[in-house]
Amino acid sequence: MEELIIGKNDAGQRIDKFLIKKYKNLPTSLMYKLIRKKKITLNRKRVKENDILTEGDLILIFAPTDVLTAGKSKTFTRNKDIKVAYEDENIIIVNKESGLLVHSDTEEAEDTLIDRITAYLIEREEYNPESEHSFAPALCNRIDRNTEGLVIAAKNANALREMNEIVKQRQVEKLYLTVVHGIISPKNGEIKLLLQKDSEKNIVKVKQGFGKNTKPAITRYKTIDYNKQKDLSLLEVELITGRTHQIRASFAHIGHPLLGDGKYAVNKKDREMGYKSQALCAYSLKFTDCRQYKTLNYLQGLVVTATQPDFLKLFN
Repeated sequence: MEELIIGKNDAGQRIDKFLIKKYKNLPTSLMYKLIRKKKITLNRKRVKENDILTEGDLILIFAPTDVLTAGKSKTFTRNKDIKVAYEDENIIIVNKESGLLVHSDTEEAEDTLIDRITAYLIEREEYNPESEHSFAPALCNRIDRNTEGLVIAAKNANALREMNEIVKQRQVEKLYLTVVHGIISPKNGEIKLLLQKDSEKNIVKVKQGFGKNTKPAITRYKTIDYNKQKDLSLLEVELITGRTHQIRASFAHIGHPLLGDGKYAVNKKDREMGYKSQALCAYSLKFTDCRQYKTLNYLQGLVVTATQPDFLKLFN
């Protein structure tokens, strides 16, 4: 028999979702069978798979020991310091460097932003993986490996749920800085396209009509400066929609690819200038409508700005 006491970070989720996170070796079919046969109980009573957990609940599980393993614990090492742009008891916003993955999609050991954040919180005793059943610090927004700038992570389950909703409902305004080739006309405007995602090739394609994996993409931009000698424009960009590679694909499509971008343009000359990847920075976050949230309402009106990207030196 296994006995579990539900903690604060485990509360508020369905019991089946909790068990799937907790026990990596427990087959889903077996879990539902154990629930049906009363081999899993909640507060010593019969439970339904969609019952919501509350702090202090008691779960009893009668099942073979080999399926009740939580999986191998990961060791978190902060290989490099993280650059904190904002932090409080619920969230942390960091400046991600270009070239760093935000998280890994494989089980292989690899240096990632979320691993660095987790190690940082463990060192500060704000997170203890040994005392948590199902929660781990998690990212609430993501940017490409070779894009630099601001990324939000939640320190607890309540903050994660609310921040995910804030991002989903576009209640945080995200602005980017980028450098593109040429002078854009008009200097300020919107690019409206249909983008089709090709997951196998990790690219998006501009399409003329709706089809499979095709979604509208709206990109608003404003010209800030122009380098006449190098024929480069500095832009502030706002994503009205949030699609994969939206900024890179949109500006390449209108004939103004990003400086350094080798995926949507030929960047041989850019590399000779020292720009081996896209000059793109997620530089500003403004929380615009957070009053209705229980945990994160205090973020209303907060503006967080990233460290100035190196490519700004082209416009000094």
